[in-house]
Amino acid sequence: MEADLSGFNIDAPRWDQCTFLGRVKHFFNITDPRTVLVPERELDWAKVMVEKSRMGVVPPGTQVEQLLYAKKLYDSAFHPDTGEKMNVIGRMSFQVPGGMIITGFMLQFYRTMPAVIFWQWVNQSFNALVNYTNRNAASPTSGRQMAISYITATTTAVATAVGMNMLTKRAPPLVGRWVPFAAVAAANCVNIPMMRQQELIQGICVKDRNNNEIGHSRRAAAIGITQVVISRITMAAPGMILLPVIMERLEKLHFMKKVKVLHAPLQVLLSGCFLIFMVPVACGLFPQKCELSVSYLEPELQDTIKAKYGELIPYIYFNKGL
Repeated sequence: MEADLSGFNIDAPRWDQCTFLGRVKHFFNITDPRTVLVPERELDWAKVMVEKSRMGVVPPGTQVEQLLYAKKLYDSAFHPDTGEKMNVIGRMSFQVPGGMIITGFMLQFYRTMPAVIFWQWVNQSFNALVNYTNRNAASPTSGRQMAISYITATTTAVATAVGMNMLTKRAPPLVGRWVPFAAVAAANCVNIPMMRQQELIQGICVKDRNNNEIGHSRRAAAIGITQVVISRITMAAPGMILLPVIMERLEKLHFMKKVKVLHAPLQVLLSGCFLIFMVPVACGLFPQKCELSVSYLEPELQDTIKAKYGELIPYIYFNKGL
C-alpha cells in the first residue's frame, strides 16, 4: 500500500525549530558525520528527490522515510541559499572528523612553538573554509577579501597562542594546556566576521514570511554573525577546557607514562566524543532562520518596507549561516 504524500511538505522541519531541543534534534540529524561517506550519486539522488517532492511529482511507490532520508542528505551536503553541493571539508557534517583530529593535536602539541604555530594555522585554515562554505551565500565575497580575512584570522590565532604561551611559561602546566582554547576563541571572533565582512558592508538578504526578498540589512548581518561566533566558541569550549583537565590526571597514571605514543590518539578520540554532541548543541543555540522585528532594522530599510507593504510585515527573516 502506497503512502499518501499529498499533504507532505519536505521543507517543513521535522522538529519544532522554535525550541532549543527541536533545533538540537534537527542538527543531530544533518550533522551526522556518517553522511560524509555517502557517495556522490546518492547525494545527487537526494537532491532530485527533494526537488521532485517540492513540485509534487515524486515517483510512484515513494515512502515518507525515503523522502526524509533524502532531505537529511540534502541538508547535510547542499547550501540552503544556493542549493549547490558544498565541499566535503566545509560541511558541518565534517566538523566531528575534521575537528577531532585538529583539536586533539592542538591540545597534545602545545609545548613547542613550531607545533603551536603549525596547528593553529591548520585550525584557522579549516575554520576559514567552514566559515566560507556555511556563509549566507546571498552576499558574495571576492577573492581578495577572502585572502585578507584568512591572513588576519590566522595571524590573530597564532599571535594569541604564541603570546599566551610565553606568558604562561611559569604558570602551572594546566594553564598552558588551555592556551589553544584562548587562541581558538580569539581567532573565531576575527575569522568569522572577516570571512563574512561583505554581509556587514552591504547587508544580508532579508525576506518576508513567504520567502520573498524585501531588502538587505547590515543590522541583521551583525546579529547573525554574532550568533555564529557564540555558537563556534561554545562548540569548542567543553572539549578544549575539560579535556586538558582529564589528560592532566590521566598522564600521571603509571600505565599512561609507559604509552606516551598513545596520548595523541587518545586526545583525538576524546575530542571526537565531545564534538559529536557539541556540534549539534552549538548549532542549535540559535535558529538558523532568524526572525527580527522590522523596527530593529536600519531606518531607511524600515521606511522602504512600510512604504511598500505598510504594516503588513512586522517581522523579517534571514539565514544567519552556520
